Amino acid sequence: MRLKLVPQGTSVDFFRHWKTTFGGSVVAMVLSIVAFAVMGLNFGIDFRGGTSIRTEAQAPVDIGEYRAAIMPLGFGDVAITEVFDPAFGTDRHVAMVRIQAQEGTEAITTEQISAVRDALQGLDPTLTFAAVDSVGPKVSGELIQSAIISVVLALAAVLFYIWLRFEWQFSVGAVAALVHDIVLTIGIFSVLQIRFDLAIIAALLTIVGYSLNDTVVVFDRVRENLIKYKKRPLKEVLTLSINETLSRTVMTSVTTLLALLALFILGGDVIRGFVFAMIWGVIVGTYSSVFVASAVLLRLGVKRDWSKNSGDTAGTQFGVKES
Repeated sequence: MRLKLVPQGTSVDFFRHWKTTFGGSVVAMVLSIVAFAVMGLNFGIDFRGGTSIRTEAQAPVDIGEYRAAIMPLGFGDVAITEVFDPAFGTDRHVAMVRIQAQEGTEAITTEQISAVRDALQGLDPTLTFAAVDSVGPKVSGELIQSAIISVVLALAAVLFYIWLRFEWQFSVGAVAALVHDIVLTIGIFSVLQIRFDLAIIAALLTIVGYSLNDTVVVFDRVRENLIKYKKRPLKEVLTLSINETLSRTVMTSVTTLLALLALFILGGDVIRGFVFAMIWGVIVGTYSSVFVASAVLLRLGVKRDWSKNSGDTAGTQFGVKES
C-alpha cells in the first residue's frame, strides 16, 4: 500500500481567495522590509570583520566547552567549528575560532588573543594556536557586495531562463515568488536576530533553486493544460494544474523538511542558522509557488496556444475564449 499525503483527484480552489492570500504576501514583504530597515541583520564575522584563530590540541574538540570558556571574556559573536581532515592523526584535533571585530578596532589585540589562549588551555594544556588571521572591514564589505551581486544575478538568470522556456508572464510570476521568498527570509532573520553570515547567503541561493524547481513544475503543467483545454478560463486551468501537481509538491516538501528537521535538532550550533533558513525557505517557497507565482500569472494573463506558428502573436488572453 502506497503512502499518499494528498488524496488522488483533489479539486482545491486555490484562487477562491487569491486576492486575500496575495495581499497577505505583499503585507508580509512590507513588514519584512520595515523590520530590516529598523532592526537590521545580526551580521556574523564574515560581514563584520574580526579574527580567525586555528587551534590544535591532542584532546578531542568540544565546541560547547570552547564556547563556554571564551564567552565570559565578552568578545561578542564567537563562531567555533571543528576541522576534519583524513590526514590528521588520532592525536591531532583542529578547530577554527572566529571572533568578531571589537568596537573601534580592526582586530582583537595581542593581549586579547593571549586571554583566549589561556581560557582554552584551561580546558586542554596541550592546545596551541597554529594560525591567527584577521578579516578587516574592507574585506567584509567586499563580501557583502559579492553576496548581494550573487543573489541579484541568480534572480536575473531565473528571469531569463523562464522567459526562454515559457512566456514573459511566467518569468515575472517566477521572479515575484523568488523575491517574496528572499525578502521574507531576510525579514525573519531581522526579527529573530539570528546570525547572518556567508552560510545564510548559500541558504538563500539554495532557496532560490528549490522555489524555482517547484514553480517550474507547476508552470510546465499549466502550459500543457493551456494547450489541452483551449476554451477553459485561465483561472480554471491554473487550479487544475496546481491540483495535478499537488501530490508531488507536498511529498517533496515534507521529505525535505524531515531531513532538515533532523539536521536542525541533531546538527549542532554550527549549521543551525543555515538549516533554519532552509526550513523557512522550503515552507515559504512551497507557498509562493502556489499563491504568488500563479496569482501573478492569473493577473497578467497568458497566450493560450504554443502549438501555433510564431507569427500568430495574438493568442487568447485571460477571460477571452477562442472562437
